[in-house]
Amino acid sequence: MRSAFRAALEGFVALAGAVPVGHLDEPALGAWSVRELIGHASRAITTIEDNLGRRSDGPDVPTPAAYYRVVGASPRGSDARRQRDESIATRARASAAALGGDPGATLAEMAHRVATVVDGSDDATPVATAAGQMTLITYLPTRTFELVVHGLDLAGALDLPVPAVLRPAIAESTVLAGEIAGGLPEAPDVLLALCGRRNLPDAFSVV
Repeated sequence: MRSAFRAALEGFVALAGAVPVGHLDEPALGAWSVRELIGHASRAITTIEDNLGRRSDGPDVPTPAAYYRVVGASPRGSDARRQRDESIATRARASAAALGGDPGATLAEMAHRVATVVDGSDDATPVATAAGQMTLITYLPTRTFELVVHGLDLAGALDLPVPAVLRPAIAESTVLAGEIAGGLPEAPDVLLALCGRRNLPDAFSVV
């Protein structure tokens, strides 16, 4: 888990650093620009720094998959989901602005700082999360997942090669996606799709 997180950090920093400054305001994912996508993904790093060692008033969250089931509990198309997505977009814009004129360099400094904090913290260190109380070792795979998925989004948007260092993080994140999917009503469809038996609906997501 720790090694996958470190790989995700290195891979995302490499991708962000490869983005030409002139491309930062190009479209990347839905309504988000490249800069906003990087800003959103940077929160997978800063939330560790902000919440490590803190305790939540929420319930204990035992696994990374359980975290995603809580934060993604609002049905698609519901008012609660729209409000959640608007809140995420607002934070993404603020995080993008905070990265300044050289997002790649700012992100690299941020990643180094947080990696040092993680390396110096015990697995059982508490983390207050949006879903509830977690331990560091349980929370880290959710941060890996965010960095990997948005790193792949970034690579796809700008036709950048996927860094080889991301491979262990991609592998761990694929397992986590399967664990999340396993708790969904669509679990049989996901399994059959992975085995080449059928296609999933457009825009289907496990999160």
